[in-house]
Amino acid sequence: MVTTIEIQRLQIYGYVVMTGILVVVLYSYIVYLYRSEKKGDKNYEQYSNLVLDDELDDELLEKNPKHENDKKE
Repeated sequence: MVTTIEIQRLQIYGYVVMTGILVVVLYSYIVYLYRSEKKGDKNYEQYSNLVLDDELDDELLEKNPKHENDKKE
């Protein structure tokens, strides 16, 4: 029979493992964002103005190639 102490120990191990996994995922995402901005794939500074320029008639941040193809047809 499983005792309460064994269940608590399993919960602690699970907590430590999940925390480790989430830390690795978070840091890998941060590195991905940093590298994509350094390579020039994305410019995240333009997204900071999104809060200020959020009207319907404001200029778009990025053009959507799928939407442009629909207009040509």
